[in-house]
Amino acid sequence: MSTEIADKNRDEFDIEILNTVGKPFIDKPEDIKMATRDCDVFYGDKQAIFGVDLDIGKNEIIAMIGPSGCGKSTYLRALNRMNDTIEICRVSGSLTLDGQDIYSKKQDPVLLRARVGMVFQKPNPFPKSIYDNVAYGARLHGLVSNKADLDDLVEASLTKAGLFKEVKDNLQKPGTGLSGGQQQRLCIARTIAVDPEVILMDEPTSALDPIATAIIEELMDELRHNYTIAIVTHSMQQAARISQRTAYFHLGKLVEVNATNDVFTNPEHQLTENYITGRFG
Repeated sequence: MSTEIADKNRDEFDIEILNTVGKPFIDKPEDIKMATRDCDVFYGDKQAIFGVDLDIGKNEIIAMIGPSGCGKSTYLRALNRMNDTIEICRVSGSLTLDGQDIYSKKQDPVLLRARVGMVFQKPNPFPKSIYDNVAYGARLHGLVSNKADLDDLVEASLTKAGLFKEVKDNLQKPGTGLSGGQQQRLCIARTIAVDPEVILMDEPTSALDPIATAIIEELMDELRHNYTIAIVTHSMQQAARISQRTAYFHLGKLVEVNATNDVFTNPEHQLTENYITGRFG
């Protein structure tokens, strides 16, 4: 989005957001996988996220939508401390996984990212074989003790990612030689291999064609039975197809969270309705 358009959107649609509307909280504590309270994110002196309160449920797909630059990817990256890699970034508030503070000084970010994996917008396989891509995390974290167990883990992870049948005879070939959709599934297999509890996806299909996108979406629906998935997507159609809840962000604030069908058919906030009906974004 250009600065001119962003400024126009800010002037025309910056309706005061007093409180997030909808249902940002989950009734039963045992159903909450991750939670943030009063989450702020700063890049130097610039505040990018303002006081986000949100529960993310176990075995659900929650989609995060909103205009470019609204903070949804920044918020997603805060959930596994990827923002730690940015020197000027600072996160405050309470962010928890199974009730435990993920920003505690006792928390090892590397171990956290094994529990809260991430799949990025552009497929990023390592310059290694398909086998070694999937095995990398298991070796790093010492999850297997012998070659036979590692072989089983690689096969199981590729199978869960819907890729094993396509690559089983070419496991020693470079992962970078696969098609874009296959590379993204390889990255998902690599994430699954370290046995995460949560999978974060930052626009994982934006660089893929419609056929590959459909395959990834079907895979996400299967994976949610074993994992919690939070996805940032620029596609409202995708959010409507795959998620159980949708969260709408605007200018760094969480505006509305609700069951996906409710967000798209009967939004509670004017900003949400403006975005969904195409008035801006």
